[in-house]
Amino acid sequence: MPGYILSIDQGTTGSTVVVLDEDARVRGRGYREFPQHFPRPGWVEHDVDEIWASVLDALADAVSEAGVALGDCAGIGITNQRETTVVWERSTGRAIHRAIVWQDRRTADRCRALEREGLEPLFRERTGLVLDPYFSGTKIGWLLDEVPRARPRADAGELAFGTIDSWLVWRLSGGAVHITDATNASRTLLYDIGRGRWDEELAKHLRVPLVMLPEVRSCSERYAVTKGVPGLPDGIPVAGIAGDQQAALFGQTCFEVGSAKCTYGTGAFLLMNTGTEKVSSTHGLLTTIAWRLGDETVYALEGSAFIAGAAVQWLRDGLGIIESAGAVERLARSVESSGDVVFVPALTGLGAPHWDPDARGLLMGLSRDTTAAHIARATLEGIAAQVTDLAEAMAQDAGRPISRLRVDGGASQNGLMMQYQADMLDVAVDRPTMVESTALGAGYLAGLAVGLYPDRQTVVRAHRIARTFEPAMDDATRRTHRSRWLGAVAKARSAEGVA
Repeated sequence: MPGYILSIDQGTTGSTVVVLDEDARVRGRGYREFPQHFPRPGWVEHDVDEIWASVLDALADAVSEAGVALGDCAGIGITNQRETTVVWERSTGRAIHRAIVWQDRRTADRCRALEREGLEPLFRERTGLVLDPYFSGTKIGWLLDEVPRARPRADAGELAFGTIDSWLVWRLSGGAVHITDATNASRTLLYDIGRGRWDEELAKHLRVPLVMLPEVRSCSERYAVTKGVPGLPDGIPVAGIAGDQQAALFGQTCFEVGSAKCTYGTGAFLLMNTGTEKVSSTHGLLTTIAWRLGDETVYALEGSAFIAGAAVQWLRDGLGIIESAGAVERLARSVESSGDVVFVPALTGLGAPHWDPDARGLLMGLSRDTTAAHIARATLEGIAAQVTDLAEAMAQDAGRPISRLRVDGGASQNGLMMQYQADMLDVAVDRPTMVESTALGAGYLAGLAVGLYPDRQTVVRAHRIARTFEPAMDDATRRTHRSRWLGAVAKARSAEGVA
């Protein structure tokens, strides 16, 4: 079948669109950033109209670079920043408030109140998640409580909730379809991942009306067709959806139980395929849906570090010690080590396995001879050290260590950091030719649904490893680095950490 797939990767700081051909190879790419809004400390918001504009611009750039005819588009795949919460009017499609981003911490008190009610075990058992402001459920409640008349309008069925995938499908279909997929539903605190349905009891605890929730579908099927989208003809099937980290797991072809990947974007996200049986975590990780194809649901263990590439952005925008994110590796390589400087990048609290929203970033081990280069190197090491925490917890939960790690995301192009990651994990780290695996995964799912790709072997054959980083650190040095890091994390989580 001739044709191509448009894969939309709607991320936290920008939107990417890639064009995949019938051999699952990238033919064109477009990218546009959009503004971040920080109305208060700890609050992060997005204007969904700015997101939509960035998607349309990236789409036009990708199609132009690929040199393809719009009429040959066989389908559209979508992957998205997860947990980011939008509530909009069904009648107009207008959002009632800016989207509340996954990084936002405004509902930390609400999560603590639910914990005091003894509800944490119930939520963990049914959703695989912990009670944390990271997830969508408490964000929805905040919007319904704080936006005038939102709650009675939601009860009356006038308002719709969605993660960004839902909202994009709504826009792409001209408001005809209100759906999500199982992976995004599993990130809301509202979805029973074992029974595969919205949970009425959890919704009551979060005070979220079921009537405003989208229909949950599989990750690879025809959901809708385009209608009235600037720059696109009507009638193109929207046929693949997965949250960004699950899409990356699929895009990295981690189809075997035990295979794992880590995506280094704004945050860092480590996922391991655990098969058709969900594995409950006792070490602070999440149990989540990896994908649903037809009637089969595959699960994953996940560990999330909230700050990864965002720490490099902080060096650039907050401290001004680099002019561009790409300059951080060159600066870090100008010194042989971090000089005992340790940076814990808890700039928005700590995610797994600690789940401490009150933790704060910590820079320690400074001396008179500390330079910007030492801080830059410590920042890269801090990002990799967080992932090592996740990997150690994952090995204990899964009953098996990660034997090899596949990496992707923009920050994975930092060779110094990837080498340190291999050293700290003591396993080989594989970086593919195409590091935007999130977009690949969504495109693969759409291509399978419309028949452009006959089976998974098509995408397996297209997957190429560009470089492997082999561990080169001796055990004694590794133990020293781990001990120093764990001591710093303890300080970041305590009052003494800010002294």
